[in-house]
Amino acid sequence: MQKKVSLISLGCDKNRVDAEKMLYLVKSAGYSLCDDLSGSEIIIVNTCAFIKDASEEAINAILEVAEFKKTGKCEKLVVAGCFASKHSNDVFHDLHEVDAFVGTNSFGNIVHVLKKLYDTDERIISNEAINNVAIKGRIQTTPLHYAHLKISDGCDNHCTFCTIPQIKGGFRSEKLSNLIDETKGLIDNGVKELIIVGQDVTSYGKDFGSYQLLKLLDELTKLDLTWIRLMYCYPELVTKDLIKAIDENKKIAKYIDIPMQHSHDDILRKMNRQSNRKNLEQLLFELKSTKNKIAVRSTFITGFPSETEKHFEDLYDFIKEHSIEHVGIFSYSKEEGTPAYSMKGHLSEKIKNERANALRELHFKNSFKNNEHYIGKTFKVLYEDIDYERNLFVGRTEFNAPEIDTNVLFSAPEVEVGTFYEVKITGLSEEGYDLMGEISE
Repeated sequence: MQKKVSLISLGCDKNRVDAEKMLYLVKSAGYSLCDDLSGSEIIIVNTCAFIKDASEEAINAILEVAEFKKTGKCEKLVVAGCFASKHSNDVFHDLHEVDAFVGTNSFGNIVHVLKKLYDTDERIISNEAINNVAIKGRIQTTPLHYAHLKISDGCDNHCTFCTIPQIKGGFRSEKLSNLIDETKGLIDNGVKELIIVGQDVTSYGKDFGSYQLLKLLDELTKLDLTWIRLMYCYPELVTKDLIKAIDENKKIAKYIDIPMQHSHDDILRKMNRQSNRKNLEQLLFELKSTKNKIAVRSTFITGFPSETEKHFEDLYDFIKEHSIEHVGIFSYSKEEGTPAYSMKGHLSEKIKNERANALRELHFKNSFKNNEHYIGKTFKVLYEDIDYERNLFVGRTEFNAPEIDTNVLFSAPEVEVGTFYEVKITGLSEEGYDLMGEISE
C-alpha cells in the first residue's frame, strides 16, 4: 500500500532545502505526499537546534505531532535535522514516540530509514554521513518564483557561541556542476529569484583548493534568472571583487547579508570572530560607496559573556551610526559544548533581553529614516501576496529578502504573482516599516 508522508520543517532556509530534497526522495520512492497530518501514515519533522529556543521549539513540535499517532493515521514519526544530530542519543529513550532520528548529514538516507522501520519495526538512529550532493531533485515549498540554493554545508569558523561545527561538521562545498544543474531545474519550475545560502557562502570552493564564489556567480548569471541574492557572507571574505560584482552585475541583487555579531573588539575576540570594528566600518563604507548603494542585512548578538555596559553602548552607537538597512537582534544563548558556555561573566536573562529590546527599538527608528529616502523613487517590485486588511498588493524590491525584510504595499488594476512591476513609492505604512506605492504609468 502506498504510504502518505507529511513533512514539517523548522528553522532556517538551509533546513528548508534539506526538507525539499527529502520530499523529492520519498516521492521518487513511491510514497505519496500529503498536507494533512491527520491523514498521513508517516510524519517527518525536520528540526533546528542552533540555540536553546530552537531545541525547545523542536521538542514541542515533536510532541504535538506525536498526538497523531493516537488520534490520526500516523504509524511512524521521524525526526530529522539538527535536533536529531545534536540530541538523538540523549532523548532516544525519553521521546519514545519517535520511531527514527535522522541527522542533518544523513537526510539523504531517508528512504532507507523508512523501509527499515517497516521491515524491522525497530526504532532507529541514523547519523552517518551520506552523499547528499547526489540528490538531483527537489519538491519546492517556497512560492514558485523564488528558491534557495544551498552551496555548502558545515563550518570551519568555530565562533565560540556556535554549535554548528559540532552539529554539521567541517565546511564542505557542493560541486559547481551540481549547483548549476540544480538551478536549471529550479528555473524550469518557474524560479526567477535565486537566494544563495550556506553556513558561510563566501568560503565556497576553499575545500576544492581556492575560493570560487565569484566563479559560481559568473556561471549562475548566464542562466535565465532575474535576481541572485547573497546570504550568510562572512565579513572578512567580502572582497572588493565581490562588492564590484554585486554592484555591476545586473542579475545580482544589490543586497548582501553579512553576520557581524558585535562591534566591540573585546567581544569580537571572545567570540573568535576575525573582524574588528575598524574592519567592519571600512566594509560598510565600501558597500555604501558603490554606484547602486548595496543594501546590507546583518545580525548582532547582545549579552555575550562579560559584555559590559560600555561594550553594549559601543554596539548601540555602531548600529545607530551606520543605520544598516536590515538588522536581526539576538540575545546570547548559552549552549552546552561551546567555548562560551564555560566563560566567566554570564549575564542575567533580564539584562540580555533589555539590551536586545533596546537595539530592536533603535533599528526600528533607523528603518523609518532609511525608508524615507525611497519616497518619490520608482523601483522594480516582485509581486508576491495580498494584504487583505489594507486591500493592497505586497511585493519586494531587490533590496529586500523574502519573509525577513521590508515589503512594498502597492495598488494596481491587475497583477500576477511572481511578476515584476515598476512601482513608485508614495509613502510609508503607519508604523513606518513598510513602503507604500502604486504602479508607475
